[in-house]
Amino acid sequence: MFKIFKKFKNIVIVSTISLLVIIPQNVFAYSSKVIPGGENIGIQVNTKGIIIVGLYKVNDSYPGKEANLKAGDIITKINDNKVENIQDMVSKIESIEDKSNIKITYMRDNMEYSSNLKLVKQNDGVYRTGLYVKDSINGIGTLTFIDPQTKLYGALGHEITENNSGKKLDIKDGKIYKSEVSDIDKSSRGNPGEKNAKYYPEEVFGNIRENTSSGIFGSYTDQLPNKELIDVADVDEIKLGKASIRTVLDKNNVEEFEINITKIDKNLASEKNILFEITDKNLLDKTGGVVQGMSGSPIIQDGKLVGAVTHVIVDDTKMGYGIFITTMLEEAEN
Repeated sequence: MFKIFKKFKNIVIVSTISLLVIIPQNVFAYSSKVIPGGENIGIQVNTKGIIIVGLYKVNDSYPGKEANLKAGDIITKINDNKVENIQDMVSKIESIEDKSNIKITYMRDNMEYSSNLKLVKQNDGVYRTGLYVKDSINGIGTLTFIDPQTKLYGALGHEITENNSGKKLDIKDGKIYKSEVSDIDKSSRGNPGEKNAKYYPEEVFGNIRENTSSGIFGSYTDQLPNKELIDVADVDEIKLGKASIRTVLDKNNVEEFEINITKIDKNLASEKNILFEITDKNLLDKTGGVVQGMSGSPIIQDGKLVGAVTHVIVDDTKMGYGIFITTMLEEAEN
């Protein structure tokens, strides 16, 4: 779609007069009231290392394939020298005299490997690696909440993955910034649509510290929005029936649209806790259902924030999933 309870252990303190004090479990640090989101945001994340996003042919060979490299691998070293971004990688390669046999160290499935990459010199004298690489990724999503006490925010409701490999990005840092929805490609059965947006990366709203299965999290560094606070719903308060989502369809105008919650899954390890159907004719007319870029849109029921949109059901784009808001709030505090 861009797509753990914090507990104190039981602590026993015995004083000189045998006074027993127990700190109970389920003590949460997040606020009971938060600033609801719904705003469209631009997202930029910088990765740890350089991601291979594809391989290409150079003359009659595929250097990357011959070196056993594939999309999703993270390059961390060139000839045993650490590299953190593409500029580092290019600089290290340019300084090596023998470019026909370069040692590449990379991560795959959390395991470190090494291989020899043979660059190919073309007629123009330029050496080619045969690798398409990235060290940062940009996209859009939706802000879910800001905690007014800590200024921590949450967005998306799911992890950011690398498109070609489908793997979760291991990020170094990042930022959220201003963006405006310019138009929408409508969803249709078997073909989820998407929001298209204009980017204003110089107008930063906050940093990104974490990319997790529950969303992206960080500190909101801009001035807090002047919005009425909303109560946070406990999982047991969420029920089947009418609810709403807040999202942007034009520029950055947050609107509220009706949905119907049809199923609730209390598995806290999932980001698909709330199954819902869009019932708002206005939203369906404009989007055809859930679209990419809607991830993180707050789900509200009985005046309380209950969750955030995370996924679209491809075979029926009127249907989507959401994650419990408490899961996102607890992850933000970790």
